[in-house]
Amino acid sequence: MIHLNTSINQYANKIIERKIRYDSTIVEHVCKLLKAQDQKIVLFHKIKESFTMTAEKTSLTIPKGSYTIAYYWKDRPYNAYVWRNGEGNYLGSYFNIVKNTQITGQILSFEDLIIDVLALPNGSCFVLDEDELSEPLDQFEKGTVQQALHSLMNTLDVLLPEIILETEQVYKHEELFYWLKD
Repeated sequence: MIHLNTSINQYANKIIERKIRYDSTIVEHVCKLLKAQDQKIVLFHKIKESFTMTAEKTSLTIPKGSYTIAYYWKDRPYNAYVWRNGEGNYLGSYFNIVKNTQITGQILSFEDLIIDVLALPNGSCFVLDEDELSEPLDQFEKGTVQQALHSLMNTLDVLLPEIILETEQVYKHEELFYWLKD
């Protein structure tokens, strides 16, 4: 277990988020550690380039200068990103279906299993990237991805509001703001 100071302003621990894509390519981001427990870790990441997520006829743009508060669990088949703009306003959330979440030293790694869920502030949720699977969802990874997706979707109504509230009350924008200036 990593022991942290009690004031969020004193958190200076950097950690690398390593996402291993299904095609074995690796994407890494340098993040700041907000909280680490036995089964859960929370990271902060500043958005350096604007990007847009599209689902059906809806799109969500995360502008440069926004940030992510990211949640990872060793014992859950997903992770969660909560996006806030430079003023701290909630923009949306994103869940990756994953496996093998590990924390080793200053590296948090996980294997991305293609399927994602985009949650918008208006309550709309979209399952993404099913068209990228090499086989039907119920057969992909021997059905474990479909099971993980169902587990997430069945708990999303409770899980998402809890996470959003935590990002407002525990990881206050005013205390994270100076990291956006880097």
